[in-house]
Amino acid sequence: MSDRPTDALRDGTDWGAAVEHRFVEEVAAGTVADGVFARYLAADRAFVETLTGVFGRALAQAPSDSRAPLATFLGVLTDEEDDYFERATAALPSPPGDPAGNPTTEAFRDHLLAAADEGGYAETLAVLVPAEWCYLDWARGVEDPPEPFYLREWVALHANEQFAGFVDWLRAELDRETATLSPRREARVRRRFERTVRLEAAFFDAAYESA
Repeated sequence: MSDRPTDALRDGTDWGAAVEHRFVEEVAAGTVADGVFARYLAADRAFVETLTGVFGRALAQAPSDSRAPLATFLGVLTDEEDDYFERATAALPSPPGDPAGNPTTEAFRDHLLAAADEGGYAETLAVLVPAEWCYLDWARGVEDPPEPFYLREWVALHANEQFAGFVDWLRAELDRETATLSPRREARVRRRFERTVRLEAAFFDAAYESA
């Protein structure tokens, strides 16, 4: 049994609803419909714009010796992932409606920003850790990444040693921060973490709406 605080936070959520969701299982199998993935990707591209800003806030909030890993990951979000989004979007059909403006996407973006605004580094980590950890968890379980390239590369972006190391580092940051929190802030961190996991599952659900 692990005694890491982040394991306890994860165990207090319906983690399986996100990491064993129909969407990620279909991505892993290569059976997800192009329209579903296109809708998901359009929403996720908008989400990542907000996520990038929240990582920037974490960089400003973090202790000085914790800033380099955050800065490095910001480079990944603004370079490697942005390049992927450009190529994948060009290869997929345009989704109907406005996936980036759907209520789930907006709720998730608002949740990230509120966490960064309402407290300090711990509150920001409480949304960043599960948001990244969920992706690592499901992606590294994919034994044979599927084609076409936009599925294979999406898995690869989240199933590699560099990303795994960063997620473990993020967890260690939150592990350390939780040890310093008052009961009130600890409860707030727990609520933020739990809602992030619920929103991850809802975000995958939304990919099937109007698809």
